[in-house]
Amino acid sequence: MRPSLPIFAAVATVCVAAAPVWAQAPQQVAAPIVRSIDIQYAGPAAISKQRILANMRTQVGRPYADAVVEEDIRNLYATGNVSNVRIFGEALEDGVRVIVVIQSRSNVKEVRLEGVTQVKTKALRKKLTTKPGDQLSEANLETDRQAILTYYQDRGFKDTGVESLVAVDEKTGRTVVTFRIVESGRTIVRRIEFEGNESLKARELRKAVKTTTRSIISFITKSGRLRNEQLEEDMVALRDLYQSHGYIDVVVEEPQLERVDDKGTVDLIFRFREGAQYKVANVAVVGTEVLTPEEVTAALRLKPESIYSPQGVERDIKAIQDIYGSRGYIDVQILPEIVPAGTHSESITYRIEEGSQSYIQRVNISGNTRTKDKVIRRELAAGPGEVYNTVLVDASKQRLQNLNYFERVDIYPSDTLVPGRKDVNVIVTEKRTGSLNFGAGFSSVDSLIGFVELTQSNFDITNWPRFTGGGQRFRTRVQYGTQRKDFVVSLTEPYFLDYQLAVGGELFYHDADFLSTVYNQRNYGFSLFTRKGINQFMSWRLDYRLENIKIYDLASDVSEEIRKEEGAKWKSQVGPTLVYDSRDSVFLTRKGSRVEFASYIAGGPLGGDVQIYGLDLEATKYFLLPWDTILTLNGQVAVVDAWGGGSEVPIFDRLYLGGSNDLRGFNFRNVSPKDKNGDPIGGQTLARITVEYTFPVVDRVRGAVFYDAGIVNGGAYDFATTHLASDVGIGVRLDLPIGPVRIDYGIPMQKGYGSSSGGKFNFNIGYQF
Repeated sequence: MRPSLPIFAAVATVCVAAAPVWAQAPQQVAAPIVRSIDIQYAGPAAISKQRILANMRTQVGRPYADAVVEEDIRNLYATGNVSNVRIFGEALEDGVRVIVVIQSRSNVKEVRLEGVTQVKTKALRKKLTTKPGDQLSEANLETDRQAILTYYQDRGFKDTGVESLVAVDEKTGRTVVTFRIVESGRTIVRRIEFEGNESLKARELRKAVKTTTRSIISFITKSGRLRNEQLEEDMVALRDLYQSHGYIDVVVEEPQLERVDDKGTVDLIFRFREGAQYKVANVAVVGTEVLTPEEVTAALRLKPESIYSPQGVERDIKAIQDIYGSRGYIDVQILPEIVPAGTHSESITYRIEEGSQSYIQRVNISGNTRTKDKVIRRELAAGPGEVYNTVLVDASKQRLQNLNYFERVDIYPSDTLVPGRKDVNVIVTEKRTGSLNFGAGFSSVDSLIGFVELTQSNFDITNWPRFTGGGQRFRTRVQYGTQRKDFVVSLTEPYFLDYQLAVGGELFYHDADFLSTVYNQRNYGFSLFTRKGINQFMSWRLDYRLENIKIYDLASDVSEEIRKEEGAKWKSQVGPTLVYDSRDSVFLTRKGSRVEFASYIAGGPLGGDVQIYGLDLEATKYFLLPWDTILTLNGQVAVVDAWGGGSEVPIFDRLYLGGSNDLRGFNFRNVSPKDKNGDPIGGQTLARITVEYTFPVVDRVRGAVFYDAGIVNGGAYDFATTHLASDVGIGVRLDLPIGPVRIDYGIPMQKGYGSSSGGKFNFNIGYQF
């Protein structure tokens, strides 16, 4: 029996009701004699009756005294084994019966798991909060029971049952907790089907459902496992989707499971009764004084004859709040009145109480135990003395969240003693911003490679020894592989001297064997940069780079053209870059574009042994097409040349194509002019295009078809297509928990310099742990 305060209260109530008459009567000459002592437990009997009596002075045969009872209560609490105690006297004809109600503190002796066969017991124990030696808690027992259920359901055992049992040793008062588990068979979803959906297509409904189907990589992604909680969320999501399309009366029936085999494989079926589609009859706005009704209705998306939905009403309420909030009317109240206006139509009236305009008096920041105040304040789009613009305040919250320094960001106004003035309260919850990563990977370019990387995204170089809180970005990375060795240390200050100007630098060392089969290349040096945003999508960047580049370990039969490149040279280079980036995501981009124009110049007054300049323009456009397919167009044009007396462009600065990042049907850097031995020596003009079409296959898997074409010519500004190289191919994109995997197979069509004899696999696999 588990501890229960309601039971304790009930026992206490009975005892009070049975309180002896002598307690209310005039004082007697002789106190009543204790005839018996009754020990009662509210919860498990974790402390023996003998131990209770041993700590009490009230005893059978002795007079009953209130003072002695109070001392007994104190003594029982002092044992540390009692969480609650009450002592009452019940009148008898010849004395009094003493009732002692005890709620004991029971320590857990052992936690047992019974019936576990389908999962690992060790992994299950890690989910439990109840541990041997802890005090027994009914709340913790229920938390653990739910955790076990969730663990099983996440793995497809959706009908598993869990019961918690408590057994108390009367002598020691210690408890054995047993979780008795009745395992069900695993349920795996083969297919998800929809019935009764006449108005919405299955592919649209499928996007709203988070339950996934089995796939060839389910052993990694865990897809296809059926969970009861997820099914309930899916029903709500489907209902919301229908109502957002105006089907207010839609009924989503309980999902049905049709068994496919005896191994727990099922087909999941959602059935709908759609009902009629509702429309908006008319929209009215009342109560406006600061704005006109026309100004308000212009911002609304629900118009007469448009499809009605509760989500649309909420969206329009937010639009009205933003209109007023942008003008400082943050206390505006909007009350929507929705009444039927005929068959399957609704009339909407927004009643508005505008309130008064507010200005910001102070900005109060709290919760930032590591991050400096100024790091937070510089992200705020509105400050003291300005109109309290809720749109800018929301943007400020988003900026702070984008920093990724905080678990949570809350911004809200509070009244001040000055009418029309509000304080802005910014409350943040810090989170860890540093990480130490170990990794290994393999690619078709640099083969097997391992790395160690330390990053701190909220770095402060002046805050010794913690080095956190200044909003700087610090990174150090060491890579070592069969084809390359790298060491990098970088630091970026995003607000140099508190201006919106990023300044940073990097120290580096690179030693690469994969750039050529006949020589190795080593680079070391440093770079400095400054970057500033122009608007929401555009930014510019200025880089300076000083490095020593060495060509060494040449093959014995290398051509004279390559041998003359042997040795080390210093290169001092500066260059501006302009970037336009409107992509919706940097991970899986579905729409938007990115354009980057970079130029650079080396040598001359900058010093060094290399005197060249270069121009590089690359643009990518993404188109989201039906069925979540994506068309990507990518192109690049680049030129490099010597200037001002420079002899020629060194081999390490020349241009190449071929490999997983451009022409995938060719070996790495193999689309290039070649020497008499057939070894690539690079060119001074590059132009290429890529057309790629990707499509979803199953969850986290996309297929791809592509076409690549390009030229690399020896002279600068030589765009002749005599040596055009092109390929077509197919690929797979995997979004796995271990990292992204990209596999492509390209087949050459036009071979350019005759540099390929067959198709090529290109792949990149990353793993972090």
